Amino acid sequence: MRRPAIPHASIQTPKPAKEVITPTPDPLLSPAKAAEHLGTGVRFIRRLVQERRIRYVKVGRHVRIRASVLDAYIDDHTVPTLREARSAYRRAA
Repeated sequence: MRRPAIPHASIQTPKPAKEVITPTPDPLLSPAKAAEHLGTGVRFIRRLVQERRIRYVKVGRHVRIRASVLDAYIDDHTVPTLREARSAYRRAA
């Protein structure tokens, strides 16, 4: 019985290509970066998280907030101008 040939050490087998990780279009922000994004202090962001007024992600013991969550928070808390508020009522017939 013949044994199968052992490949020689000088012959290198091709290595599989490394998986390239592309940044997500919706990055996770630390509370400091989230505060910078909103233009507020870190305490405000931490209070929003503690009161569960915004969605957040726990990564181990760290808190991360998606940029889209902050944008939605801004949209929800944007106060309309008087002209926009009046146009919603329209004129009575």
